[in-house]
Amino acid sequence: MKNLTQFVNFSAVARHGSFAQAARELGLAPSSVAKSVARLENESGARLFHRTTRSVTLTEEGRRLYEKAARRLQEIEALDRGSGGGDDEPAGVLRSGAPIGYGGRVVLPAMTQLRERYPSLDIDLRLSDERVNLLDDGLDAVVRFGELDDSTLIARQIDQQPLVLCASPRYLARRAPIGAVKDLAQHSLIAFRMPTTGRERPFEFIENGSKVVFTPDARMSISHGESLAEAAALGAGLAQVPAFFARPRFADGTLVEVLPHCRPEPLTVNLITPGSRVRPARVRALIDAITTYVEQANAG
Repeated sequence: MKNLTQFVNFSAVARHGSFAQAARELGLAPSSVAKSVARLENESGARLFHRTTRSVTLTEEGRRLYEKAARRLQEIEALDRGSGGGDDEPAGVLRSGAPIGYGGRVVLPAMTQLRERYPSLDIDLRLSDERVNLLDDGLDAVVRFGELDDSTLIARQIDQQPLVLCASPRYLARRAPIGAVKDLAQHSLIAFRMPTTGRERPFEFIENGSKVVFTPDARMSISHGESLAEAAALGAGLAQVPAFFARPRFADGTLVEVLPHCRPEPLTVNLITPGSRVRPARVRALIDAITTYVEQANAG
């Protein structure tokens, strides 16, 4: 009969992609973890991992089981913390991911405040512009821009970021004036190459009440948001970036906004968590910390 320990061991191996690393986390011998997973495979009648000398990866059956096991283990952890009779204070390791730019400017300060408030909480923040897999990477939560495309997960909106078109005053001084979206055809545009797809992101606007999508004939494309804003500040052309990248450069005069009356709908920023009705205290604390930081930043 399958027991809870088998699922705990299996989930640790799935998170780390390694029996040795899972064993270190669990304080067990690697052979014990391997035997536990083998028993689970025998009792389930399915192979859960592809094993090679270099890697351990989930099979399709393993991935489905891990999605279910991760949700159940989180619920059990939440119940266990709640049964202690205290205030359910966040503790343990909070594993989260975020895009590099937003993570450094918003998530990191919020999590630093969170760590100061809860000394028993450890932080594992992974910054990457690549699309990470919440469950496969063993994360409690990830920050993503845009709509959720996986019905097995839960999205909580934590922020909205306006998209602003910007350029350096030096660039604008030597080029034709811009009064409408159509005028961009005469200008050098810097496109954002989306890391997840490799495609260039179209420029979006709302002009005279209608949505306008402008596909740039870009001479330069960059896959990193902050570098996109930096290229515009250096005079390479016009870039459309989330406002948090541009605000410091607006303040020091190295960038100015172009066509501010044509801003598109703001990008939603969501915190994505596994599809469970019960969130661990550390995840609830993360949501509160980021939303509070965003509210304070916007008020300032």
